[in-house]
Amino acid sequence: MSKGHEKCIHLTQVASLQPPKLSQSVHREECTQCFDDQDTAHGISVCLTCFNGGCLNSERHHAQIHWKKTGHLFSVDVKRVQKEMNEKSSGQRAEGSEPPLKMTKLAILEEHDEDKYDYLTSVRCWACDVLIGASDSSKIPSLISSVLTSPSSARQSEVKAWEEEILSCEHTLTLYQLPLSAQPIAEAGAATCSSCDLKSNLWLCLTCGSLGCGRAQFGVTNGGNGHGLAHYHASGHSVAVKLGTITPEGNADIYCYSCDDSKLDPSLSTHLSTFGINLSAQTKTELSITEMQIEHNLKYDFSLTNEDGKALEPIHGKGLTGLRNLGNSCYMASVLQAIFALPEFRERYYALASAQEQIHAETCPEPLPADCVECQMRKIADGLLSGRYAVPSPSHTTASSGNEATNPTTATFQQGLKPSTFKSLIGKGHPEFSTMKQQDSEEFLGYLVTVLRRDWKKRGGDDPTRVFLYTTSQRLQCTNCRKVRYRTDESDVLSVAVPAIEKERDSQTNKTLYQDVLLTQCIDSLLSPELLEDYHCPSCKMPVGAVKQTLVSSFPSVLVIHAKKFQLVNWVPAKLDIPVILPDGDILEFSERHFGKGLQPGEEELPEDKPEASLPQFNEIALAQLQAMGFPLIRCQKALLAIGNTDNADAAMEWLFGHMDDPDIDDPIQLTTNSAPSAPGPSAEQISMLSDMGFTSAQAKKALRETGNDIERAVEWLFSHPDDTGDNDSGPISTTQQTQPKTLPGSTVVPARYRLKAFISHKGPSVHSGHYVAHIRMPVPASSEDVKVDVSMAVDSKDDEWILFNDEKVVKADEESVNELKKLAYLYIFELV
Repeated sequence: MSKGHEKCIHLTQVASLQPPKLSQSVHREECTQCFDDQDTAHGISVCLTCFNGGCLNSERHHAQIHWKKTGHLFSVDVKRVQKEMNEKSSGQRAEGSEPPLKMTKLAILEEHDEDKYDYLTSVRCWACDVLIGASDSSKIPSLISSVLTSPSSARQSEVKAWEEEILSCEHTLTLYQLPLSAQPIAEAGAATCSSCDLKSNLWLCLTCGSLGCGRAQFGVTNGGNGHGLAHYHASGHSVAVKLGTITPEGNADIYCYSCDDSKLDPSLSTHLSTFGINLSAQTKTELSITEMQIEHNLKYDFSLTNEDGKALEPIHGKGLTGLRNLGNSCYMASVLQAIFALPEFRERYYALASAQEQIHAETCPEPLPADCVECQMRKIADGLLSGRYAVPSPSHTTASSGNEATNPTTATFQQGLKPSTFKSLIGKGHPEFSTMKQQDSEEFLGYLVTVLRRDWKKRGGDDPTRVFLYTTSQRLQCTNCRKVRYRTDESDVLSVAVPAIEKERDSQTNKTLYQDVLLTQCIDSLLSPELLEDYHCPSCKMPVGAVKQTLVSSFPSVLVIHAKKFQLVNWVPAKLDIPVILPDGDILEFSERHFGKGLQPGEEELPEDKPEASLPQFNEIALAQLQAMGFPLIRCQKALLAIGNTDNADAAMEWLFGHMDDPDIDDPIQLTTNSAPSAPGPSAEQISMLSDMGFTSAQAKKALRETGNDIERAVEWLFSHPDDTGDNDSGPISTTQQTQPKTLPGSTVVPARYRLKAFISHKGPSVHSGHYVAHIRMPVPASSEDVKVDVSMAVDSKDDEWILFNDEKVVKADEESVNELKKLAYLYIFELV
C-alpha cells in the first residue's frame, strides 16, 4: 500500500465523515468476524462510516471484505503497543512513596490504558489502496481521536449489562409509616433481630420498625433465618432497608417484598428519621446485595491441582481454547465449550464455514457482522477450534505448592478469548442473559438452541441443533373404560428430578450430606406409570381414575440430561449437592421398557376432551382506560376484540362510538367451542410486526390466533414453539385423517446406547450464583502442537482424555477430580454410540 494523497481521488469525501455518536458501537478493539485484535501484528481497521472492526490479516482480510460489501471507502488502522512498564502502570510502589488509597467498596471501574499503551494509527482509502496522513486532510486527526476515545463496543455492552437500573415502586412512593411505639432503632452492629439473636444481615421494616434477619446466605454462618420475609407474610408490610448498607449520601439496599425486587426510596431520609436514624451519621458496615454477589462469585473456583497438590497440566492447541470470564459469564462459556465439542456444530460452523466464509461475509444480510448470529457463531467456532489463540501467555502464570513447600510448581495458561460481541448479540433484549448476573446454564442452552433455530429458519442449510431433539409419547388410559390417548411432544433436554435423601451431617462443616442416587433410577422414575385419581373421562363422562405414563418414542443423537437438585429454603430454591452415580463406563442404555410405540392394535382411543369456553386475556391497560371513561365492561371487551385485543384504547373508543346503537351491544359475548370468542383475525400490521422479527406469515397468524391477537404474548408463544410451522387454513388434521405420520427426529432403534461426552459442573448455593465449568472427553496427543481438530470426533475413541475448561484455563483433568465432579454435575451430555 502506498502512502500519500497523489493517488487518492476521494480526499474531498473525508470532510463528510462524522465522528461516532454516543449510541453507536465502535469496534476498535477486535475484529467482528474473528478474534484478531488491536494487539496482533497487523492490528485491526475500523470503518470510519459504520465503525465496524475488521482484521488486516492476509488470510482472512475481514476489513477488505467489509469494504467490498459496503463500499465504505475510509477506515483507520489501529495497532496497540505496550509501553515500558513504570511504577504506576506496573502496580509496583517505590520505597518511601505514598501508599495507594484503600478501596472502600467493590466497584466496576473503566481501566484507562493511555499510561500503558501507545497507539499506532493511520487512515486508509480502500479504493485507492493508499494511506492518508494528517497533512492531506485537517479532519483526519479529529476522526482518529474520536475513534480512540469512544467507548469500545465491548465496553459499552459491559457497562450496560452491569448497570442495574433500580427504580421506585408504588410501595416505596406511597409508603405509610406507623408511629414508633418503642425505643429508637439501635445502630447497625448493636441491633438484633426481633425473632432471633442475629446482629448482622438485618432488615428494618420501614412501615412499623420491625427488625428481621435476612434469608440464609450460602457459605455464611448464621447468615439469616428469613425472619424479615416472615414479617412481611404476617403483616403485609412491603418495604425494608438493610441496616449496615446505609450511607450518608442516601444509598442503601432497599427491598420490596411485594415486588420481590430491589427498589429505590426517594424519601429514605424522612422514613429513617421516623425510627430515630440520622442518615447523615450513618456508616456503611456491610456489603450490599450486588457486592455480596460479586464477592461470592469471585470466591468460587475449581481446583487446578491434583491429589498431590501439583498443578494440573495446561494444554494448548486446536480445539483447546479457553474463554475469558466477562463477569459471571461462565455459564455461557461452559455451554459453548460443550456444544463445540460436538461434530455437528464443528461441521456446521467451522469445517463448512471455512469453505464458505468469504461467500457469507460478502452476502450477509445484516449490515454489521456484530448483528449476525451466523457470523458470531462462526467467529466463536474459529476462535475455539482453529488453535490460533490457544497459546501460553506469560501474564497468566500461576504457582501452586506441591507436597514440599520448597518445591512449588508453576503453570502457564492461555489468555483466552473475550466473547463480548457474541454475548451482547445473543442476550440482546433478554431480561436475564443481557445482564452480567450469573445465569442457569441449562436455561441458557435452551435459549441458545431457540435463537439458532430461529436463525436457521431464515438462512436454511444444516440445523445442528436437531441433534438434541427427541420425542416423548405420553400414554393416558382410563381405568374404567380402558380407552387410551397418546400425545407426542418434542424436547431438547431430559430433565430428571434427583431425590434428596439425607444421610448425615458433616461434623466439621455442619453441612447436610445426601445418599447417592443412581442416574438410571432418576430416569426410571420419570418414565414410570403415574395414577391420576380425579380424572374426568370424556368417554365415561364421569370422574374416574387414569394411568399416565411418559416413554421415549425417538432418541436424540445427543442426549442432554438436566439433573434437578433443588430444595426450597426460605421460599428460595437452593441447590443440593446430591451425588448422582452414572452406570459403569459412563454408558447409558435405554431398552424396550423405555420405548413408547404409540397406539397398539386392539387399543381404542379416548375421544378428545371438550374444551371449556372462556374469554381471552384482555389487554389490561386498554381495558382500564376504557372503563375509566365510563363504558360498561362488556362493551369494553367487545371493543377490544374488534380491534384485535391491542393496547390501542383510542381505536377501541372509536369502535364503541360507532356501535353504540347496536341492538346486541350489551349481550354476552358468544363463545365458540374452540375455547375462544368469535373475533376478527389478526391485522396486517400485527402480522407484519412479527414477520419483521424473522417469523413467517403463517407462524405469525397462528401465534396471534393462539394468544387472542395479543402481540406480546404472540412473541412469547413463538419463542416457546420454535418448531411450529404455522397456520393451516384447512384446520387441524385429526389423528384418523392423517395418511402420512410425521417423521420423528432422532432414532427409533432400541436398545439405544449412549456414552458420556461432557458434563457441566457447578459450585455455589444456586444455579444463579457460583461458578460453572465444563469437562469434555476428547482425544489429546502427547504434544499439544500435534492437536488436530477432528470434526467427526469419534465417540468410541480409546485414547480420549478428560479436559477441564475453566474459563480461560484449559487443563488435563485428573481422574480423581473427574470422578468426584461427575457425581455433582448439573448437565450431562451423552452421545449415541
